[in-house]
Amino acid sequence: MAGMSSDSGVNHDEIIDIVDEQDEVVGRSPRSVAYREGLWHRCAFILVRDAEDRIFVHRRTATKAVFPSFHDMFVGGVVGAGESYDEAALREAEEELGVSGLPRPVPLFKFLYTADGQGWWSTVYEVRCELPVSPQESEVAWHTFLTEEELEQRLGEWQWTPDGLDAYRRLREFKA
Repeated sequence: MAGMSSDSGVNHDEIIDIVDEQDEVVGRSPRSVAYREGLWHRCAFILVRDAEDRIFVHRRTATKAVFPSFHDMFVGGVVGAGESYDEAALREAEEELGVSGLPRPVPLFKFLYTADGQGWWSTVYEVRCELPVSPQESEVAWHTFLTEEELEQRLGEWQWTPDGLDAYRRLREFKA
């Protein structure tokens, strides 16, 4: 999902909450400053399943600032200043899938993702989307729904967002 997900169509001066190692808000910052300075923030990862229990998988656009053209099995993004994880999960899922009236995503667990001097607290959600999807062209270059078996086969074949791959591994352990 790439916690620092966004480029086209995203306001890099959007104000986001900055958090500490306990996920407590310690300040606010423009998104661009948070990225540049490696300030910890919050993200929502939503695993979307269709009516047949297949998982929504997509390739990010080549114009993305972070992980361009990588694959991801989550939709989602950065939690805005003063916004709850739950609010961000529903907003981001509807925006990226191009739907409205989605059921409220169900929170499963939270973890801290860190890599290369960056970090973000991430809450992982799951939601069933039985609506026809029309993904945001600025975010999604290609998409499909895959069975878990099909997804597992592609884990070693495609280039995945590192944070999405980490979240997916944690999700499998959580459900085991």
